Amino acid sequence: MKKILLQLDVDPQPCSFDAITAVDAGVDVILQHGNVSADNAVSLVHGAMFTRGANKLSSTGIFLGGKDITKVEDVASRISETFFDSIRVSVFLDPAGANTTAVAAVIAAKRHISFVTSAETKCCQAMILGGTGPVGQRISRLLAAQGAHVYLVSRDLERASTCCQFIQQKTPNTHLEPLSEKMVGEVIGSVDLIISAGKPGIEMLTATQLSQATSNTVCIDLNAIPPAGINGIQPADQARRDGTTHLYGALSVGEMKMKLHKAAIQQLFQMNDQWIDAEALLLLSERLSFPANKPINK
Repeated sequence: MKKILLQLDVDPQPCSFDAITAVDAGVDVILQHGNVSADNAVSLVHGAMFTRGANKLSSTGIFLGGKDITKVEDVASRISETFFDSIRVSVFLDPAGANTTAVAAVIAAKRHISFVTSAETKCCQAMILGGTGPVGQRISRLLAAQGAHVYLVSRDLERASTCCQFIQQKTPNTHLEPLSEKMVGEVIGSVDLIISAGKPGIEMLTATQLSQATSNTVCIDLNAIPPAGINGIQPADQARRDGTTHLYGALSVGEMKMKLHKAAIQQLFQMNDQWIDAEALLLLSERLSFPANKPINK
């Protein structure tokens, strides 16, 4: 039976990037719908639920994307409410590539940093620049759930504080601390991990600031458009050593992001009850061929 992907996008035009990736992942038919909302999603989902027998539902999957993260989450909630009993199809959420990019960055960090704490080891101190954006929030959430103490940095301290509170509501008993960009110098000397997830073409960390990160083990810049988000990191850097620090650029992380995206699409058609969000994607990466202690295969 043909694999059918229902591509639901909250933007007016469904993303061609997501469609092409789905084809490369082995999808036979893609049904694209733009301007999807919580109000009009139900009839589309019903079409996926009721056109094939219960034992054939694993041959249909839903991809949910779009740039407006709040709208995507509203549609996701409505889809979840629409399913009942075993009458459901698997769903993969990746709004604007935020989930796959965040997980790829966490995988890179875990190659060099242990998030397991003990009486002899302190918890990882992580600084997320551009932490209030869609990718930054997801990275912060994933790292906090791994046991890291996360400094979530924004130009606006109040906005950073709101994001920290929101993440802690979703993931209780986690440690997040809001910082404004002006406060970075107060803690940068103690952080083990720095990830820049700010807007393209904006320098988030200067060379002088980076030189003050004396405890830093991993530095990841997710910006591929000059100037670099973190001064000195090149887009193609892949665990390049700079003293005791391992540097990762946007292209090397993007390579892993693409592998994760394709793997998640393929996973949709294994069963009909999977819900692949950022947390599930991280677990999937650990079960499949993306162990944190191995280099990326080019």
